[in-house]
Amino acid sequence: MLANERRRKINELIQRNGAVTTANLVETFKVSVETVRRDLLEMEEAGSLVRVHGGAVAKGDMKPFKMLSDRNKEFVREKYALSVKAAEFISEGDIISVDSGSTAVFFAQMLREKFSDLTVVTHSLDVFEALKDYKDFKVILCGGHYLREENAFAGELTLNMLNDVHVNKAFVFVSAISLDKGIYDYQKEIYQLQKKMLQTADKVFVLADSSKFEKTGLLKLSDMKTEYVYITDSSLNEQVLDLYKENDIKIYLGEK
Repeated sequence: MLANERRRKINELIQRNGAVTTANLVETFKVSVETVRRDLLEMEEAGSLVRVHGGAVAKGDMKPFKMLSDRNKEFVREKYALSVKAAEFISEGDIISVDSGSTAVFFAQMLREKFSDLTVVTHSLDVFEALKDYKDFKVILCGGHYLREENAFAGELTLNMLNDVHVNKAFVFVSAISLDKGIYDYQKEIYQLQKKMLQTADKVFVLADSSKFEKTGLLKLSDMKTEYVYITDSSLNEQVLDLYKENDIKIYLGEK
């Protein structure tokens, strides 16, 4: 197979899967590692992809921002599945912080199903309403300026409250994840709170359904960090999952 034809097929694979691994390309095309690396280098120089350790990813498209009312209707099974998986990392008596957003509703439901004694710090009114009177839960609502479109609080008062608490585990629901570019969100007010959550927890859990992988957003929360735990659903493409593993990124899949 000529180099141009091979690179065309590589481009088709990466557009379909979002990522390719060097090992998979070597096996698929029966060529050497050096040949694959040369292909990926030339394709990157042509603007077709972005090379990362162990392979390459598609150039991240910006995921469009949608209102909470619309997001609540999307990827329902996926959000439920990743919430089930995330609950496996929580123990009775934990002190956790919980982000706002459409996934927060499913996550709060899972906390009710699985636990009876947690301390939950949140700026989400949805999470607060779901947990405020439940069993031995202790819920700390970080109030401030009410964002009607997100059913959550934000602003300087909320930020100051989050700054004063320390939690075992933070659960952050993000808009986009890119191996090459990092973790993203859209709402400036919420983004500031998410950054604070990343700073005030012993352990960070980043939750996003599979549609948000290898995408970017308006505001960068963080680079990809190997110490974070990433949780998504089982629809994540296997090539993307393999490439993240190659880069020591821990991804756990919830079964739909």
